[in-house]
Amino acid sequence: MASPNKQQKRAQRAKAKAKQNRSGKAKANVVHPLLANPLVNEPFDDVEIDLSTFDFKDIEEHGFDPAHFDDLFQAMKVGEGISLLAMCLVFLQYPVLELVVAEESQESAIDFMMGLLIVYRGIFHDEDEDTAVNWVGSDAFQKAYNEASMILEKKNARGTPNTRV
Repeated sequence: MASPNKQQKRAQRAKAKAKQNRSGKAKANVVHPLLANPLVNEPFDDVEIDLSTFDFKDIEEHGFDPAHFDDLFQAMKVGEGISLLAMCLVFLQYPVLELVVAEESQESAIDFMMGLLIVYRGIFHDEDEDTAVNWVGSDAFQKAYNEASMILEKKNARGTPNTRV
């Protein structure tokens, strides 16, 4: 039988190991497994976006230059490579969308979002506007978009910042 000193040391190591395992599991307990992927969870943290220069009225009057949203489109493409849900999560976390949703009417915000999605489909899937609109209205996209909204809502409820639209 081991000495009392050895038994105490083993017990302390076992306790420390158990605590480490518990705390490791707590970190892995995310709202959704996709949010464990840094390409999906807050993908624009490293992207410099100057929201102070964003002029929505100019976009409403003249449309937008897709080149100004290349960071969004590239991140969406990476997300889509994972899944449609991942793409929707990426899209909904774009900081410009948060600004538009917060400051503009619901109709204007929806029009802007539709415009971004249509341009994205045109660039990466060579789709015309009608085909892209049908894709946005499809059951698959609507289901993924709604699920992404709920996931980000839960994430936000936990106190983690996100962009909920």
